[in-house]
Amino acid sequence: MLQKNRLQFLFSMKENLAVLLPIEKAEGLEFPGRWLGGSTMILGPLLLLIGVVLRLPFSFFFPAQLAAFENYPTLMFVSYSAFAAGNVLLWPAIFLLARRIGTTRPGWALFGGAFVIFGLFARTFHAGADHLAFQLVHVQNLELATKAVADSYGTYHIFHAASPAIILGWVVLAIGAYSSRTMGWFRSVALGLTATLPLGILKGTTPFSVVATLGLCVALIPQGVQILCAGPRPQVRVIIRWLLFLIGLAITFFLIGEAG
Repeated sequence: MLQKNRLQFLFSMKENLAVLLPIEKAEGLEFPGRWLGGSTMILGPLLLLIGVVLRLPFSFFFPAQLAAFENYPTLMFVSYSAFAAGNVLLWPAIFLLARRIGTTRPGWALFGGAFVIFGLFARTFHAGADHLAFQLVHVQNLELATKAVADSYGTYHIFHAASPAIILGWVVLAIGAYSSRTMGWFRSVALGLTATLPLGILKGTTPFSVVATLGLCVALIPQGVQILCAGPRPQVRVIIRWLLFLIGLAITFFLIGEAG
């Protein structure tokens, strides 16, 4: 009897959640879905662009990046954080883009999507190393932090192998996007230009960085808007519920993360 009551409670809670926070079912967009996929196609490239533009005044190589952090810690923190967040947000965007390409060009979608996503993991690893290097400036000093990075720069790590993958992946994905008619030639070329974005630890901004991130914005943002507008608009009360839920979830995750 007790087991039956528990099952009834769980089914009831599931039904109530489905009413309060409905999730749209869209054929061909089951995961990551219209809202996650479309939103990250907009937010990911924008955050990458913000990240590279904020560090534009400083020299490209790591000694200048560490010195910039010592003099402008908030600016550099925002720059590297925006870039890292944009990089993480790109994986559902690329997942969805590859799915759309794969309807007619499965080979290009498979290799392009896989190479880019593996490369995004490598960039996330680099972001962790960037963060540690900046903390050395705080807890020690600029000279010791620069020496530590210089002495360990180029040391082998497993994600070295993923570095060529992301460079090749953007090109393969761009060819797939054009040949599948997912994008026109202009936006496909813009997507391929993302391959010129510098890769590694404590990398500053070059003209290639700006061109690459602008190209990604040109390629993905219109695609994201198109995907978001393709389905029915949710009711205002549903939007408000989802916003409150996501804000509460973000605060909860933040507090748990800060608690260690």
